[in-house]
Amino acid sequence: MTHSLSTCQQADAGCKIIIKHCHAIEYCSLHYAIDEPIIFIMKIITALTVLCSVVVCSAFTTPTVSKQSCNNFQRYETATDTTVEETTTDTNSSLDIPLTYNEMIQQVSQCMSEAYEKGNTRQIVRILLPRDAANDQFGIAIEAEADTNDRNSDIKLVPTDESWQGGIMQLYRAASPTTKDILKALCPTSATTGVPPNVIEDRSIDESGVDGIGLLYTQTGSSGSDDTTIGDSENRGFGGFLGETVKLPTLSDNDMAIFVQPSQEVANVIDDLSTKSGSPLIALLNPQWRNVDDALDSASKSDGVFGAFASFLGGKGGVLKRLDELKYTPTYTLEGYVCKGGNIRLIKRFDSDWFIFAENDDGDKYVKIGSSVDRPTYQDVEKLLDEKGVGYKYARDLGMAPKL
Repeated sequence: MTHSLSTCQQADAGCKIIIKHCHAIEYCSLHYAIDEPIIFIMKIITALTVLCSVVVCSAFTTPTVSKQSCNNFQRYETATDTTVEETTTDTNSSLDIPLTYNEMIQQVSQCMSEAYEKGNTRQIVRILLPRDAANDQFGIAIEAEADTNDRNSDIKLVPTDESWQGGIMQLYRAASPTTKDILKALCPTSATTGVPPNVIEDRSIDESGVDGIGLLYTQTGSSGSDDTTIGDSENRGFGGFLGETVKLPTLSDNDMAIFVQPSQEVANVIDDLSTKSGSPLIALLNPQWRNVDDALDSASKSDGVFGAFASFLGGKGGVLKRLDELKYTPTYTLEGYVCKGGNIRLIKRFDSDWFIFAENDDGDKYVKIGSSVDRPTYQDVEKLLDEKGVGYKYARDLGMAPKL
């Protein structure tokens, strides 16, 4: 199994170098006088090399289920005793949509703390992000940033959708201060002494500088970051010249770390920090892969050459398998979108079902319209609204349908 794992790592490193080759080919074709036939031949060679690397990875991968995985499955399957059912029922009855920024921070931090006490030291969290109320409409030329320091200001909690005109970097500028407030709320000494923890923001894991990825962590001890670097030289470009080494922080048991908007490209960093750290809380906030699967994601979850090739093309199956091995579990999810012209919110804790809420016509609260054990699809929510007699928003505004 050790030989198989190292072979896959070598193939993965080779694929990353091939990607950099493709970028170099495109750069040369744009900036230098290279004939198109030569460019075509170079791309064909690159594609064949990619296929060979995937075949090698698949050939040395044993598609067997480990004994530990079976034990974990049995443990999860049998963890449905009366105490868990009572706790889930209590949580379901008290779960509600936060209406303000402060309420969301309190709800998220409380959920993460309770999950940590139950042994969930590796967590996945998805939340809404603060946005200035004046920028609630799409199409404004210049948007002001939400001031989370002014708790009295009118801040909207907005889903991470296409309405953020600044893209992933605008989302990061909203997610970074939110993460700091979550870490401060999670710190046990902050409530007793009133002294906030020392929160350090590390942007070095974002190699391009524009992918909206960061690492925020608390440092209670005197040590900062050690000499441990992510991966090996093959994963940092050609001998390290095209990629900077990233130093991982040393976390004590009282420290916490949150990866902000991590992508599949930083899976090695997540793996290394999670492995080298013991029991500190490490969370992923708003990962850039989606909760729902497309065709490529579904294919990447299969075994063999097809699954490996789908993962190489961008499917999230390979990353999810690594996170499962590291015991990362979703502990808090708050999402939203528009259905039938009205705002919909989906919320779930680690110990609750999925709950669907619809915003009322006054816009001052959310009404619970249903629940589901599994994550409801858009079609499920639309059907549920029809069953509850909730009409389209424009029809309710014109008096053609009952008010919500």
